[in-house]
Amino acid sequence: MRFLFAGLLCAVLAAAPPSPSDCVGCHDVDLKVFEASKHASMGCTGCHSSITKAPHEGKPAPVKCATCHEDQVKAYAKSVHGVAKQNGMADAATCSSCHGSPHTILGSSEPGSNVNKKNLANTCGTCHSNPDFLSKHKIPFAKPVEAYRASVHGREVAKGNTAAASCSDCHGSHDILPSSDPKAKVNRANVADTCGVCHPDVQTVYADSVHGLAVKRGSNDSPTCTGCHGEHNILAPKDPGSMVNAARVSTVTCGRCHGDERMNSRYEFGDKVPAFQDSFHGLAIRGGQKTAANCASCHGVHNILPSADIRSTVNPANLKQTCGQCHPGVGDKIAVSKVHVRLAGGVEHISVRWIRLTYYMLIPMTIGFMLFHNGLDWLAKVRRHKPHHGTGEQLPRMNKWFRITHGMVMVSFITLVVTGFALKFPEAGWVKIFGLSGSGSLRGLLHRIAAVMIMGATVLHLIHLALVKKDRVILWELLPGLQDAKDILQAILYNLGLAQKRPTFGMFGYAEKMEYWAFMWGTVVMAVTGVLLWAQNWSLGRFPIWVMDAATAAHYYEAILATLSILVWHWYLVIFDPEVYPMDMAWLTGKASADHIRETRPEYYAKLMAKQDHPSGEDTK
Repeated sequence: MRFLFAGLLCAVLAAAPPSPSDCVGCHDVDLKVFEASKHASMGCTGCHSSITKAPHEGKPAPVKCATCHEDQVKAYAKSVHGVAKQNGMADAATCSSCHGSPHTILGSSEPGSNVNKKNLANTCGTCHSNPDFLSKHKIPFAKPVEAYRASVHGREVAKGNTAAASCSDCHGSHDILPSSDPKAKVNRANVADTCGVCHPDVQTVYADSVHGLAVKRGSNDSPTCTGCHGEHNILAPKDPGSMVNAARVSTVTCGRCHGDERMNSRYEFGDKVPAFQDSFHGLAIRGGQKTAANCASCHGVHNILPSADIRSTVNPANLKQTCGQCHPGVGDKIAVSKVHVRLAGGVEHISVRWIRLTYYMLIPMTIGFMLFHNGLDWLAKVRRHKPHHGTGEQLPRMNKWFRITHGMVMVSFITLVVTGFALKFPEAGWVKIFGLSGSGSLRGLLHRIAAVMIMGATVLHLIHLALVKKDRVILWELLPGLQDAKDILQAILYNLGLAQKRPTFGMFGYAEKMEYWAFMWGTVVMAVTGVLLWAQNWSLGRFPIWVMDAATAAHYYEAILATLSILVWHWYLVIFDPEVYPMDMAWLTGKASADHIRETRPEYYAKLMAKQDHPSGEDTK
């Protein structure tokens, strides 16, 4: 009996399946690695079931993962990878492409697993970071894995945050489908639901928004989560490269659709994006200001609703509260005015339209006359110029107080021009050269200081005239009259060679009178409109928004007119006029050439000579 039992035991042992230690003698498998793998408990025969003993004869049957992972294999067969493999794509991903060799497979929670969340980008990147692979299979996304690694999700995963999204969270694992498939997790109709797994509150708000409802209706134009945040390259809003960064929302993200001509023709968005870019908010953002309002500041982020919806942040009933976030004390009148208004046309208040049209006529007419007059004068003087040796005598022209106020105007005006147009054209190269790009705080500070200076200089000038009687005479001398019109005509005829006599003037000629009163008018316009825009919270609390639009238009166009007038008219009188070139130094020394005064102002020269014989104080300009 004892011998019979021993025989049976030997027979059973002989028929027992081989253990891993039996297999490593012939097969190049690291036993320790295998024993640490997910499949170790199954032994070799768990996958190689055709092997019943060691050593064995013949080639073992192919390993079938479906034996244990039937659902996963079925999902894989329908996936983009499985279909590609069935269609003969040799390098399409298989089970081992992602999970590794069956002998080394680790659980997904294991740090060393190929499909561990922290390693998944590298696993997918084996193919999807390979430029040759992307090119060969015409995959349009450039460096998707690299973009993911730099994204907010990729960075969090790299830190060990298991709640952050990885490749499989968005695309799926075994059931990855092309985005064109309605069942794909990344199909545009499903993107919000996919993102909503981690961001449920956001998804709920978005689903009820104008964009979410449009996607639900089947719109291929309305943005989903990836339409605004990006796909693989999702960055935190504070990141300068993020599509939802405050500096990029209006131009890159919202502007991509709302500023597109084809989309505009389809949905009639209007010119709201260019209107915003030309507005104070848009210009501030273009200049680098990070706190200025962008599209999301007013319309919301995920909760964007039509303005007719009472819940909308831009519904007329809610505008006071919305604008009041940045402009405390804003009045109810803001709800009755157009918001997106362009200075160059579009939907605008009638006051803005008339201001614009007025300046459209005034600027070319004024500057055109100046160019014609000065060009004709310059050519005539160059043609008639005869070298002569003057006496070198200098006569009083501007006293100390006039020179002080003129100096204040000169410095402040140039500063205003540079800092003002730096706001209007923030991308210009010269703006960066002057160091006025960036947040805009320096530019704004300099502009306001210069504004106070030029207004102070004007007030000081008026006080000076009110207190000093002998200097007040310039007001009478500067009053325009019929003779000035005759002098203009006479000067043009003389320069054309149609008149023999050159016009002469008193203390001031028509050119100086035109400039003085134009400056006074321009200063009033710029001061009034500038103060309204500077005190924006006060203004918005008392006036409808069209008043601010009108002030903006007048301020801008008057600045253009003033700048061109100084360049074309004033600089010609004091610099480029051949009779005073290279410069009339009266603004610095207070004196002017006696020869020039004698020739152009003979009567005034005679009065100066008489005063020198009977001095009664310094003369003025």
